[in-house]
Amino acid sequence: MEIAKIGPAGLKERILKSFRSQSPSSSLLQSDPADDAAVLEPGEGRQLIAASAMMLEGVHFDLVYFPLRYLGFKVVTKGVSCIVAMGGRAEGVEVSVGLSARFQVEDVEALMSGVREACEVYGCGLIGCHFTSSRTGLMLSAHVVGSVERGRFLRSDTAQENDLICVTGDLGAAFLGLTMLEREKQVFDRMGQEDYAPDFDGGAYFLSRQMRPVARYDLCPSPIGNEIRPSAMTEVTEGLAGDLLRLCDLSGVGCRVYEERLPILAETRQQAETLGLDPTAIACNGGEDYELLFTLPLTDKELIEGLEGVTMVGFVTDASMGCRLVSSGGSETPLRSQSTTTTES
Repeated sequence: MEIAKIGPAGLKERILKSFRSQSPSSSLLQSDPADDAAVLEPGEGRQLIAASAMMLEGVHFDLVYFPLRYLGFKVVTKGVSCIVAMGGRAEGVEVSVGLSARFQVEDVEALMSGVREACEVYGCGLIGCHFTSSRTGLMLSAHVVGSVERGRFLRSDTAQENDLICVTGDLGAAFLGLTMLEREKQVFDRMGQEDYAPDFDGGAYFLSRQMRPVARYDLCPSPIGNEIRPSAMTEVTEGLAGDLLRLCDLSGVGCRVYEERLPILAETRQQAETLGLDPTAIACNGGEDYELLFTLPLTDKELIEGLEGVTMVGFVTDASMGCRLVSSGGSETPLRSQSTTTTES
């Protein structure tokens, strides 16, 4: 169905109807998502956190291989990940969509089904949505509102000398997924639709990390338990190197990161080598991992030793020592951010 037949207002009401019947409502929202603005109440002893994410066709995604449903899920994930990185929990999301004339009502429903799925996963509700026309392709933005216990939010500019540097999960898989998708697109363009047969053998995990990443809301409000807080924390979206360099710059410190400590799965190493890529490079610069990078006082080292899903990769130094990557042989090279993706933080 053409969007023009029901208009923006009819499209919005159609989408909101499905959300009212199938998705959780925000505990913050004191008004209806159809109202002109959202009225929010964080609750006693809590503070509001807000984050925004944007995705542009041709810059952050390619509709040749990216399903609309996954796009809806991913744009919410990007915003939720920012909330989680500050120790908060997502409460509500407002989505804005710019649509070119080629999109139908059913396309918007597919897109928003991903948004609804993300709301269900993260336990937040839709607090508003807006649709408008676009002359430059599909544009998505998500404004996520969360809450955190008053005074307990985490920052990325508070790392201290001698702190431990830790990261959750594993790194590099999302970039491999993007590499595989781009490779298959080139084959598709060369062979044509009739003769093309996709080859993603053994790539399911990498594709899921790229197309449907999940923010680490399971580790909220802290990846090491509610009683102990990291000294600083941020998300890994531009690759470990870029995000750690930013954290160090904001905190006025340096760092040492050990190559042999980087959390790279054996499958990721194998696939990277198959594609002719350096596993260390994609872990440091691949991006879109949506893991948590945090620092912890040295006195709390026992808390993370043996903790599943958290890896200590280095330590914080004085700023005069710079930021360096230490090889397995002990040699040091400057830690550099050379983002290999087209995504933003």
